Amino acid sequence: MTSMISSEQIIYLDNNATTQLDPAVVEEMLPFLTKYFGNPSSGYQFGSQVRSAIDLARERLAALLGCEPSEIIFTSCGTESNNAAVNSALQLDPARQHIVTTAVEHSATSRHCDALSKRGCLLTTVGVDAEGNLDLDELERAITPQTAIISAMWANNETGVLFPVEKIAEIALRHRVLFHTDAIQVVGKIPIRLADSSINSLSLSAHKLHGPKGVGALYVRKRSAFKPTLIGGSQEQNRRAGTENVASIVALGKAAECATAALAEEATRVRAMRDRFEATVLEKVPETFVNGDRNARLPNTSNLSFGGIDSGAALALLDRNQICCSAGSACRTGSVESSHVLRAMKVSDDRARGSMRFSFGRFNTESEVDRAVEIVPKVISKLRSLSSAGAVREPAGV
Repeated sequence: MTSMISSEQIIYLDNNATTQLDPAVVEEMLPFLTKYFGNPSSGYQFGSQVRSAIDLARERLAALLGCEPSEIIFTSCGTESNNAAVNSALQLDPARQHIVTTAVEHSATSRHCDALSKRGCLLTTVGVDAEGNLDLDELERAITPQTAIISAMWANNETGVLFPVEKIAEIALRHRVLFHTDAIQVVGKIPIRLADSSINSLSLSAHKLHGPKGVGALYVRKRSAFKPTLIGGSQEQNRRAGTENVASIVALGKAAECATAALAEEATRVRAMRDRFEATVLEKVPETFVNGDRNARLPNTSNLSFGGIDSGAALALLDRNQICCSAGSACRTGSVESSHVLRAMKVSDDRARGSMRFSFGRFNTESEVDRAVEIVPKVISKLRSLSSAGAVREPAGV
């Protein structure tokens, strides 16, 4: 078996992709994989105590979201939650088969909407400006009497740019259209109070807030109609059939409780690490640009474009130096396809080709930032020197 790399050996700056499990979350979920394995739908005490654990998880998540526990549906992931919200809206009224979404959505929304459009639904995609911001007037003009739902992400997974979801919710309410937001990158990073909002539905995923992979949730406002996608048993108040993934749901509840306690840290310490990293790299590396609005964005995300380099090569070299981050472009069969987010922002091909995302979390340390701001400039300098020399060989380590 190939030797595996442990988290102690790396500097992990890819928290928008997934997050480290909080040790408190692991401790809370383990007994439900061993001792407390009862089916929560069973009538005896051994099962009902598991049901109580799910109820507690629902309460903890509701506290983080500022909503009522009954408004939460546990799902398998954020993708399922996004799909379920859109599917429900289309089932509610056969005369309304029009979807409004944005050009920078995650594939969990965009590919689903594209598939629905091929089956006969109407789809309008609203663009963004050079900083990744929406034109709310354009979005409002896209609404028609046939519009069933507006689905717009709260924060972009690549740039961290925040959309004004409360204003979008108000527009939707005026037009009597449902509004769903993919908040997968937001939950646990900024305060949310859905009780004071007009948002009809909201998606989240546990593994973005130091919980496990394979569990998520969909918030559905209590006065909003909902049609389930999964049909079967009466779980989740008949809104999502299937025996509950108890251990993971318990873990999501604990992760939500931990995130509630750490919100101030996200807004201060994590933001300070991101800002120090970004400012230092911009100072040390010429021809470096920040992609997206620098103010209206998540406190942990920095999307940088380095002129004159290929992000794929930079990722490989950073990986050799034990730094994990993401590219703003995807390599496919030897060619480079630029990020659809950056294309929507009309970022130049050179900037898109050299774009990289660094996303921080509460388990990062100042010493890791120190090391990162030492290594990243050296990697970019190395790649630029090889490029200027016309080198084609694979770069050696820094």
